[in-house]
Amino acid sequence: MHLGLVIHGGLDRLSGGFLYDRMLVQHLQASGWRVDVFALPWGSYLSSLALNLSAQLLSEIESSSIDLLVEDELSHPSLFALNRGVRRHIQIPIVSVVHHLRSDEGRSAWMNPFYRVLERTYLRGVDAAVCNSLATQRSLEALLDRRLPSVVAYPGRDPILPEIDPEQIRTRAIAAGPLKVVFLGNVIPRKGLLVLVEALSSVSAGDWRLEIIGDLTADPSHTRRLRRAIEQAGVADRVNLAGRLDGAALGRRLMECHVMVVPASYEGFGIAYLDGMAYGLPALATTAGGAGELVRHGHNGYLIPPNDAQGLAAGLVSLMKDRGTLAKMGLAALETYRSHPTWSESAELVRRFLFDLRGDVSRFAMAGRRSPYLRARGGSP
Repeated sequence: MHLGLVIHGGLDRLSGGFLYDRMLVQHLQASGWRVDVFALPWGSYLSSLALNLSAQLLSEIESSSIDLLVEDELSHPSLFALNRGVRRHIQIPIVSVVHHLRSDEGRSAWMNPFYRVLERTYLRGVDAAVCNSLATQRSLEALLDRRLPSVVAYPGRDPILPEIDPEQIRTRAIAAGPLKVVFLGNVIPRKGLLVLVEALSSVSAGDWRLEIIGDLTADPSHTRRLRRAIEQAGVADRVNLAGRLDGAALGRRLMECHVMVVPASYEGFGIAYLDGMAYGLPALATTAGGAGELVRHGHNGYLIPPNDAQGLAAGLVSLMKDRGTLAKMGLAALETYRSHPTWSESAELVRRFLFDLRGDVSRFAMAGRRSPYLRARGGSP
């Protein structure tokens, strides 16, 4: 099988969505598939719109002899019109990998209606979707006001388990000292770091430390705003902006912490919560999006409404004061991680879905009829 993948910037960028795409490509290649990556130039949302007019990209796709075209939904501003050109020249299924809809993110009231129009236009032009959670699948279908052929494949875990056992989690939880809170993710507005700083600044000074791990250059203006908020709150001595950490260095840092907190305004799934659970860290997440499919409130973490600094502080204080509950939640988090699908298992779900989709289209083409996948989309392939 020969697949084309359209993505902004390439597969080496650091975020949960790019990791998902990268692991999928690796699994497909290991399964004998050929994958051509069509990397779009990174730019602003508005500049990406111009790529719909790219004759070069259209020519590259048309001349590639691919059997399937898979597109990262985050690239929708560059593809909502270009896909029509693809349809006119080649009859192949177009599949969108949806991590979360841009129009589901919290932002100014006038912006999301604009994003919804473009995302709806784009999604009406694809034949099927790969979703990272049930929440993402439901959101996609609500936007389209109809069902779209799709598969839900959760972001996976590493098949090699970290070297941590239940006794280490218990010992770490009950040891004297402040609650060690860790944030993992790109430092961007959606991730809720300003809310976290506000919540922690309302808590007694000796009770906590915060480790911020993630790309500080993803949104430089927001990083400056975060630094000012930390200084103004008077908590700079308790916050460490570690920047990006990978591999063993990240593992060591997570091993030292007690709880993973990413109070995002919206997460399609939230790979950071899963990363923390690998080290027995309960997750404090929000109710917006798909985090609740991994985080069970009161079991392996807490679910707090977005932008609720008071509720977030209450959840943290409860773990500071009740280290027995912290230990129990840490053990539950580790068990959640160990029972979660691996990357290979999740990617295999997607591979079978794509294989069946392509086979369905081919059978109907040989019979001179349109596939029900394409018919469900409305219009000609």
